[in-house]
Formats: sequence, structure tokens, C-alpha cells
Amino acid sequence: MASIRLLAALVAGCCAMTLTLPASAQSVRARSTADVDLTARLKEVQQDPKLMESVMKTGQRVAAICANCHGDGGNSLKPDIPNLAGQNPTYLIEQLRQFADGRRRYEFMEGMIKAMSSDEKIGAVLFYSAQKVTHKTASNAALAAKGKEYFNKICWRCHAEDGRGNEKFARIAGQQPDYMRLTLKRYRTGTGPRVEPLMAASTKLMTDADIDAVVAYVGALD
Repeated sequence: MASIRLLAALVAGCCAMTLTLPASAQSVRARSTADVDLTARLKEVQQDPKLMESVMKTGQRVAAICANCHGDGGNSLKPDIPNLAGQNPTYLIEQLRQFADGRRRYEFMEGMIKAMSSDEKIGAVLFYSAQKVTHKTASNAALAAKGKEYFNKICWRCHAEDGRGNEKFARIAGQQPDYMRLTLKRYRTGTGPRVEPLMAASTKLMTDADIDAVVAYVGALD
């Protein structure tokens, strides 16, 4: 519970973006950043129904704090902040690792993740993976149809035909439009807080019109 309280304190101070921890929290951070094999722990939890139930409850408490940005149940109310609902738990664990080791950069997220215990991380990803993405109908059917054509030529190979991804690639079905648009443009230009060679290669030839079309299509996938 101590690290959950620390998460709440970090959220309360997010506007100032001050992530310096008080001395009393240093032991919490030390425990939370211990060298734990999160993938192995995830599998262990998934194989034990009682443990799964307990860790999921912990994850739900963590998610209540994360809802300040990512919305209740991982459905963001802000178009530039990603949905976490329905993501593959193994994929989410890898994203936590990348924030923790600097491969993905966002100071506030880095601070939040470093404050979490291993089971809080596991619980959060399991909770989000079990949530349903709020479905949105395409507002521009013609644009979405063009996006489907592009998606079926390129994107499905990694993100699957239904856009739900897998352990290595993100679920993009139902994803927030502004977040998707900005992310694709950053991959295309090689700028931004994360580097992914495969995505950089896949987006290199995309026009703004291609991006808008793909965003319209995948955002409406269930």
C-alpha cells in the first residue's frame, strides 16, 4: 500500500512534474526497482487463480490512480492520451520496462513506474488487459475505407487483421486518434521519445493523408 500512496502523491504533483522523492520513500523505490523478472512473475500469477485474484485487486487500485490520465478502465477521455484497455499484458510489461530503462521517455511516467512494486505492475497490466475498449464509430466512412486499404497492405502483418496486436505489437484497434496520429508522425520523422526501427521503416513513405486514413480506420475497430 505504501507504493500506491506514493503513486497518488506523484499524480497529485503531476502539474509541477516534480519527481524528487522524499527520504521516507527511498526504501519504497528501492524495493520497487529491484531486479525482478516481470515476465516470469506474470506467468506465475496467471497460473495461480488465487494469486491472480489478489494481484488483480492490487492492479485495480493502481488503475484508479492511473485513471487521472488514462481514464476509467483504461479508456482515455483525452484524444492525445492512449487507451490501455484491451492491450496484451506481455506487451504492456515490455512498455513498463522501456519507461523504466529510458528506451521510452516521459518523465512523469518514468517516475510513476519506478514507484510501483512488481506486483502493482503485474496487477495493473492484467487489469487493463481484461477491460473492453469503448467502441467508436468512424465519423468519416470514406476516409476509414481508405485507411482499411492501407492497413490491409501494411499494418496487419504486425498488428493483426483485427488490429488487436499481440505480445510484441500494440493493440491499435479503438486507439485514441490524436495519440495515434502523433505517434505515426514521430515514427516517420524519427523524432519523439521512442525509437522503433520497424515502425520507422513502415511509416517512412506514409503521407499525412495516409496517416489520417489509417487513424480513422483503426480508431473505429472494436
